[in-house]
Amino acid sequence: MARGTRDLSSTSIQATVIKEMRGRIISGSIEPGSPLSELALAEEYGVSRTPVREALKQLQTEGLVEIRPRVGTFVTAPSRREITELFEMKELLEGAAARLLALRGRVPEIDQLERNLRESDEAVARDDRKRYADLVHEFHDLVVRGADNHKLEAHYRTLMNQLAYPRLVMTSLNQPGRPLQSEREHHLVLELVRSKDSDSAERVMREHVRESRRALLASLPGSSVHDGRGSGRPRS
Repeated sequence: MARGTRDLSSTSIQATVIKEMRGRIISGSIEPGSPLSELALAEEYGVSRTPVREALKQLQTEGLVEIRPRVGTFVTAPSRREITELFEMKELLEGAAARLLALRGRVPEIDQLERNLRESDEAVARDDRKRYADLVHEFHDLVVRGADNHKLEAHYRTLMNQLAYPRLVMTSLNQPGRPLQSEREHHLVLELVRSKDSDSAERVMREHVRESRRALLASLPGSSVHDGRGSGRPRS
């Protein structure tokens, strides 16, 4: 019995370390490329190095850290190509989510999306980009939740973690005029969802994600406004 208690305690400690580190990486409080020391993290969390080591292995599986043998462990810094590929998957998943949500009718998420857009209108009007970035994240999250497809949502969560999405949203919103354009695109998606036009809801959501990707890539340092593929030729 005592052994089972110790195992449970060890599992709980490891889960807590994973959750807290994941949150810090996704939020951007730990910068991409930053080194991670097992010893320093163990001291910070007041635990042995074992749960920290296992936590880092899990975060590597999720694509959030990179463990380089005999070199060290670092927060993953996605390349332009990787960001492009992740956004291509984001487009597919969110397009499907918008379609499924439109087919469900008047579900609670619709009311929440309407409230989200009212608050978004206010945030954009006063140029509060931090608040709007939070609302952007919530809007997409509500669409996915409203699809009521657990498999889709699980893949979406993993994808968003790898993108460290909250940090990227702030970057894309630095593009001139992007907050207002983004807000209008959100309104159109919801309008199509409410009218149960599933085909158009999917198409417009996918177009919205593509526009977000373009704004993000254009905002990154050294941008030449391309997707990071192949020879890096500009997009047509």
